[in-house]
Amino acid sequence: MRQEHRPYWLKKLGSQFNAWWIEKFLRPQFDHLGKGAAILEPRSIEVFGRNIEVGDYAHIISSSYKPVRLTSWSGKNLDGQINIGNYCLLSPGTTITSAVSITIGDNCMFAADCYIADSDWHGLYNRLRPFRCSRPIVLEDNVWIGHGAKVGKGVTIGENSVVAAGAVVVKDVPANVVVGGNPAKVIKTLNPNRRMLKRELMFQDGDFYQQNQADLDRWVMRDNSFLGWLKSIFQRNKSH
Repeated sequence: MRQEHRPYWLKKLGSQFNAWWIEKFLRPQFDHLGKGAAILEPRSIEVFGRNIEVGDYAHIISSSYKPVRLTSWSGKNLDGQINIGNYCLLSPGTTITSAVSITIGDNCMFAADCYIADSDWHGLYNRLRPFRCSRPIVLEDNVWIGHGAKVGKGVTIGENSVVAAGAVVVKDVPANVVVGGNPAKVIKTLNPNRRMLKRELMFQDGDFYQQNQADLDRWVMRDNSFLGWLKSIFQRNKSH
C-alpha cells in the first residue's frame, strides 16, 4: 500500500466532500441507505434499478478500477430486489445483480471481486430472455464471502458460514461451516458454541467509532505537510 502523504486537514476536507456527495447524489439512488454509511470513493459506485436497500453502518470500499455494482432488473417476468442488512462490508469489485430477490443478513462481509446473481439470465433452450432461470438467494446473518467467490441462483447460505476464496456455490450451505471449491463443498465445521465477534461490535457506539478513526488518522498523518504531499505526487509521476 502506498504511504499516505496528505496532511490530515486535506484528508478531512476530502471526507467532508465525500459525505456531501453521498447525501446529494448517491443516497437518492437507493430505495433506502441507512445511517452511518462509510463509503470510499462514492463516485465510483454503480447503482442501477429500483428496490435496492442497504441497512445501517454499511462499509463500502469502491474504486474507479474496481467499482462496487448493485443492479436490480425490471421488466417482463423480472422485478429484482436487493436487501442488504446492517453492519455489512462490500469490498472492491463486488457485484450483486438481481432478477427476483437477493436478501443479505446483518454483519455479512464480501471480499474483493465477489459475484452474486439470482439468475442465469438466459435459459438453456430459450436464450432470448431470462425464462425460468431465476430463483431467490438468501445469505443469513454473519456470512463471509471470500475473494473472487461466486454465488448462484436459488442458494441459501446459513448463519456464520464462510465461502472460501474462488469458490462457486450452486447448492445450499448449512450454518456454521466453511465451503470451498467448484462446486463448493463443506471443508470445515465451525463450533456454534464458541463466541463469535461480529462487525456490529465496532458500532455499538457509532460516534465513538468515527471519532476513534479520526484520532487514528490525525496521529498517523501528524508529520505530513502540504508541500511534502505535492512533492510525493511529482516524484510518483516522474517515476512513471
